[in-house]
Amino acid sequence: MSSLFDTYLTHVHAALDAAEAKGAIPAGLERRNVTVEPPRDPAHGDLSTNAAMVLAKPARSNPRALAEAIKAELETAEGVEAVEIAGPGFLNLRLSVDIWLAELQAIEAGGDDYGRSDVGAGRTVNVEFVSANPTGPMHMGHCRGAVIGDALASLLAFAGYAVTKEYYVNDAGGQVDTLARSVHLRYREALGETVGEIPEGLYPGDYLIPTGQALAKEYGDKYAAAPEDEWLLLFRERSVGAMMDLIRGDLAKLGIRHDLFASEWALQQAGAVDRAEAKLRAMGHVYEGTLDPPKGEVPDDWEPVEMTLFRASNFGDDVDRPMKKSDGKWTYFGADAAYHLQKSETADELINIWGADHAGTVKRIKAAVEALTGGETPLDVVVVQMVRLFRDGEPVKMSKRSGNFVTLEEMVDEVGKDAVRFIMLNRRADAPLDFDLAKAIEQSKDNPVFYVQYAHARIQSMRRKAAAEGIDDAATSAATLAYLDDTDMTLLKQAAQWPRIVRLAAHAREPHRVASYLGDLAAAFHANYNRGNDDPALRFFLPEKPAQTQARLALARAVGQVIATGLRVMGVEPVEEM
Repeated sequence: MSSLFDTYLTHVHAALDAAEAKGAIPAGLERRNVTVEPPRDPAHGDLSTNAAMVLAKPARSNPRALAEAIKAELETAEGVEAVEIAGPGFLNLRLSVDIWLAELQAIEAGGDDYGRSDVGAGRTVNVEFVSANPTGPMHMGHCRGAVIGDALASLLAFAGYAVTKEYYVNDAGGQVDTLARSVHLRYREALGETVGEIPEGLYPGDYLIPTGQALAKEYGDKYAAAPEDEWLLLFRERSVGAMMDLIRGDLAKLGIRHDLFASEWALQQAGAVDRAEAKLRAMGHVYEGTLDPPKGEVPDDWEPVEMTLFRASNFGDDVDRPMKKSDGKWTYFGADAAYHLQKSETADELINIWGADHAGTVKRIKAAVEALTGGETPLDVVVVQMVRLFRDGEPVKMSKRSGNFVTLEEMVDEVGKDAVRFIMLNRRADAPLDFDLAKAIEQSKDNPVFYVQYAHARIQSMRRKAAAEGIDDAATSAATLAYLDDTDMTLLKQAAQWPRIVRLAAHAREPHRVASYLGDLAAAFHANYNRGNDDPALRFFLPEKPAQTQARLALARAVGQVIATGLRVMGVEPVEEM
């Protein structure tokens, strides 16, 4: 769906074509950085283009002189009432009221599809997120990345990409052996053995008790005194399966469902790491060698060990990285490289949502993907900073159920899915976030999710009231819409930015832009609505003035539509009443 901004970008290019034809600007200038967007100050106009600023240097022209040539052509574009040159050469456009009223009707006609974009052009994107170790229920450390990954996937789908949401199950490392041993302890406990305090190094949470009980019911005391090598693989498989069921249940509470779960263990058993290493070796990107000693003071027992190394430094990393240890076992990096090769074979683009504790591995995995795909499959890594949990300004204590962390389930049960999702998306992913449980359920403008949902509920309430009074709020026309004043038009122009926000947020991989935009739009609506408190003539609902009421209800309906669509993209419910 083409947006108003796309339409006027087309007009800018047409003006540039005309200026070229007249010899006012050189032909063949690179235009990909030419944009049309709202001016920073709405008083300067409706739209602004940087065309003269971007093209002045390659055209070897003064920006203002170039702006004059473009201005003369833009003034003839449909719906343009005035073009002004600002500052060093920006061009500000003022559009006719008819253009904006047509956009209001476009919002109504588009409905839930208003703002939907084809910028993705059907390109396949694999968004991998959460991928928590399958050793227990989801907790606060996983929550933010889960919400950001799911919202980004939804945003990309709305922007025209074909999206796969994937979870990488890390079920091949030492942590799952520890999990199996922890469950074996609970298994013996279920058989009547007194296990006492959980030994240090094992997982202490009560969430493992049901898994131990299920194994005791199925196998009796068969493995109670058996050597570890007889039960470890079985208990590991059953424990991982049980933990993944827990994790899926926790994610479902947030409205998150993955399309695909990829097993690290299955990957290695299928020989995928051997295949990735062989591919890199064939291209000359793998060799046998030793790493330099660690920086700083070198330990007394350090000695060079020959390993299989990937030439990561040839692809932007700081040093080369080991793929296989001297004992023949694959490193985690080796398995991770193979996993990304597997993803790249079914996707045009890869996106990983990683916690800040993985930031140090971004360069090496990007290097591996570039080498394995010949640079044809881009990888974006969104690094998510930590969340600190508070209640009325005081840090929240740990959970009794988990033993050492606050579970996602407890959090959602206390404040609700919508509050968790919206607040997790209310700041940039790379900025730390403080989450106050008390604020999250507060019904005030300081609670962002309440303020946005309240705007939608308020609009639906007005529509119900109109229906009860016999006013058809859908009966709008150009004449009716002429009742909108300047403040109303400012609100309309803000709602009309939604298609542009979708494209920008999708391109930048930043779903927080949607939350910020909705917060601003809701605040503008509330401010407009509250004008009626001081001046009854400005109320949205005036039964004695049906034409004016219909006009302002049409505006409210358009704003409500944009809010509802934006909330759904975020995975938040646009409530009808509060």
